[in-house]
Amino acid sequence: MSDENVDVITVGRISLDFYANESNVGFEKVKTFTMSIGGSPTNVAIAAARLGNKSAVVTNIGKDSFSDYIISKLKDFKVNTDFVGIDQTEFTPAVFAAMDDPFDPTIFFNRAKNAPDTKVEKSRLSDELVKKVKVFWVSACALSQGETGNSLKSWLAVRNNATHTILDLDYRPSFWESEAIAKKVTLEAISKSTVLVGNRREFEVVSGLTDPKKISEHYLGDQISTVIVKLGEQGVYLSAKGEEYLLPPLKVDVRCGLGAGDGFGGMLIHGLLNSWSLEKIGSYANVAGAIVASRLMCSDAMPTLSEVEAMVKEKI
Repeated sequence: MSDENVDVITVGRISLDFYANESNVGFEKVKTFTMSIGGSPTNVAIAAARLGNKSAVVTNIGKDSFSDYIISKLKDFKVNTDFVGIDQTEFTPAVFAAMDDPFDPTIFFNRAKNAPDTKVEKSRLSDELVKKVKVFWVSACALSQGETGNSLKSWLAVRNNATHTILDLDYRPSFWESEAIAKKVTLEAISKSTVLVGNRREFEVVSGLTDPKKISEHYLGDQISTVIVKLGEQGVYLSAKGEEYLLPPLKVDVRCGLGAGDGFGGMLIHGLLNSWSLEKIGSYANVAGAIVASRLMCSDAMPTLSEVEAMVKEKI
């Protein structure tokens, strides 16, 4: 693949997503689900592509009845599938979500320990592409186990702190043997990243800090240029050298809060690629996340730039 065909690479999990159509009830009362694809780094690639960027996801899917469907959905979203492998031994993970609490739905992972997306070999990406791609987005969960974790460590070393090496802290306890191991591995990845994104809990795991200003002071420097702390119902905190912004949450009717952070991530990528100011990135990304939260499915909910611009004019 030539460098001209991809500006954004995300690495990490992919899944079949089944989201309950009924709101405010648990799994025991759910009657129907809507199916699509998901997984945070996959959603981020989709979000970036929806905004007109040339994105690709690096992952594996299973050789099962849904393989063609998953590839077809990625192509429909205009995400490059050249780096999506097929594992012959495991099924693609499935995620079920009940909208018992739309802000924080209950999730059930049907995922094998050796899921396909843990088996991505280093040869999947050339060193040249890893060095030159404009945005390299890493989900910390992908570092937790298997060959993918080893490959990512190598790719981050090859990238050598190149601009827009983004680490999404993306901490999910079920993916790690212990919090201590998660901290150790994630700290290694932080030392090779230039942009950090996470919520309070995720930053607490690696730094012991929960105050966004202290988190920013702890990490910002010559290597790390931007720190973003997602504060849930309190909004989002963004900081770079000499500037910081605390943006309040936008009021929307929340349908499903799960993909809001991924929509935020896609717009963050778009803003970085277009050299936007940090304040503009925050404002637009905040709106993108709110739009996703107002819709049911994560991947299908990712907004276009015109949709975001319309809400920016209305809300801000």
